[in-house]
Amino acid sequence: QPNMLQIDGAAMAKIIAGGDRIEIRKGHEEAGKIYTVERLLARGAVETTDGMVFERQDWQKIEEADQEILESAKEGDEELKHSDSFTQETQTVTKSTEELNEKAPETIVTVDTTVISIQIEELTEDEEKERHRLESKVERAFYEAGLALRQLRDRRLYRSTHKTFEDYCQDRFRFQRRHCYQLIEAAGVVDNLCANGAQILPTSERQVRFLTKLEPINQCSTWQKAVEMADGRVPNGKIVKGIIEQLKNKSLTLATDFCQIGDAFIVARLEGSDRKYNGCWAIALELRDFTIAVDVHDTTLTVKPDNLRPIDFPDARRQLPETLKRIRRLRDCGLLDRCAYTILESLGRQVYLTDFEEAALQCLENYYGIEF
Repeated sequence: QPNMLQIDGAAMAKIIAGGDRIEIRKGHEEAGKIYTVERLLARGAVETTDGMVFERQDWQKIEEADQEILESAKEGDEELKHSDSFTQETQTVTKSTEELNEKAPETIVTVDTTVISIQIEELTEDEEKERHRLESKVERAFYEAGLALRQLRDRRLYRSTHKTFEDYCQDRFRFQRRHCYQLIEAAGVVDNLCANGAQILPTSERQVRFLTKLEPINQCSTWQKAVEMADGRVPNGKIVKGIIEQLKNKSLTLATDFCQIGDAFIVARLEGSDRKYNGCWAIALELRDFTIAVDVHDTTLTVKPDNLRPIDFPDARRQLPETLKRIRRLRDCGLLDRCAYTILESLGRQVYLTDFEEAALQCLENYYGIEF
């Protein structure tokens, strides 16, 4: 049975929890990197604070990684015992009675320390070139992956085994849908940076994740600013995100310059739990510094001017404030029938009322005893 293959949630909770740190196992493209767990997903998968998702076989808890490091260190110590590449020194440390909770006047503790001498070897010219070539391949791994995924998707090379590109990536690479498209979009950003002569290029998808939301012409200028802030080195994703947020703040529009109280708009581009109101009409209720409080059919939202599209029909702009009052009176009269709520929600998306919709609204008002 498929459900017998599910990893028990209670069992996983004993292994890993939010806030724990994990290391990515060998064989994964993020191998060796350490992340902090945000939440647990199905089948032992975890989502990190960076928005990355890893399957159960791809990660190990950081304590397990530490244990492997310790075991490796022990093996190395055994080898060093048979080598002449280290020396031993004996240090004498004097501890007072007070520190050691002893009654003796002084306690002498002898500590053996091992000093390991590391010999640095110079690389030949050919070895330097090979090192540079291999380092470039590591740095461009995410870019090559994005290009390959784009080809697989656009040419539909998955069609012989899978119906969808997303199912193919999940089965073949253990990539979640979001990660696949993040790599594809990141490759597009790198192509744009290369075409515009960028000398310092990204080395990971996370460094350009926020650039994918910008227009191509703005991607290059934002990346160049991030490189300058990183003193000419490859900037991390946090620096790039900070620059984009600064640019957004500079372009904010004052609410008083945008509209007046009572103006009618269509709500758009809301995210999160408020996105269900996209497409609804709204009436400006209160103008704040850079935001506007607007009334929709069942609540009041706080939005930015970017989330409002003006309504171009004069008759609709005159009618909507009165329609909002009628809808609110009905909602405030008490508990309505479930069908009534559905009708009122539908009317909250119509910028003008047809004769039938006007009759339906009047029917509700008569049924619930709402007087004009």
